[in-house]
Amino acid sequence: MVKIVNNPKISKIEGVRIVPLAQISDERGSVLHMIRNEGPLCEFGEVYFSEVLPGKIKAWKRHKQMTQNFAVPLGQIKLAFYDDREHSRSKGKIETLVLGRPDNYYLVQVPPFLWYGFQGIGSTPSILANCADMVHEPEESESHDYTNPDFPFLWK
Repeated sequence: MVKIVNNPKISKIEGVRIVPLAQISDERGSVLHMIRNEGPLCEFGEVYFSEVLPGKIKAWKRHKQMTQNFAVPLGQIKLAFYDDREHSRSKGKIETLVLGRPDNYYLVQVPPFLWYGFQGIGSTPSILANCADMVHEPEESESHDYTNPDFPFLWK
């Protein structure tokens, strides 16, 4: 049995947590950890999976109340953040991360009011798992198309 735990990472965006996740593999497949009781999740609302096709972009979105916990157990995505929160120490900053196995299997906690988006990279579909702290309510989120010029980030 092989256990892989990636190195810790520190985000330059205030409130974003990046936690290495365990992968326990053998000849039959892998067990992939995501959330543990002692981990960063405070409350549980719902879990959902977002399929991201190669090269496709799902951006920009933010939640007003929801904290999200992302992991990518299948495929790879580029995750981007844009911080326009008025009182944030990282206001105006952009950060990108590549998430996916085996080298970038992390839990990424996204706080409320932070813009994010993601793109499928590679040649196969990806799955982004989200364990949110509340049930999704459409009125508590905002979204914009990834081509919106108000966002200083170019998807490639």
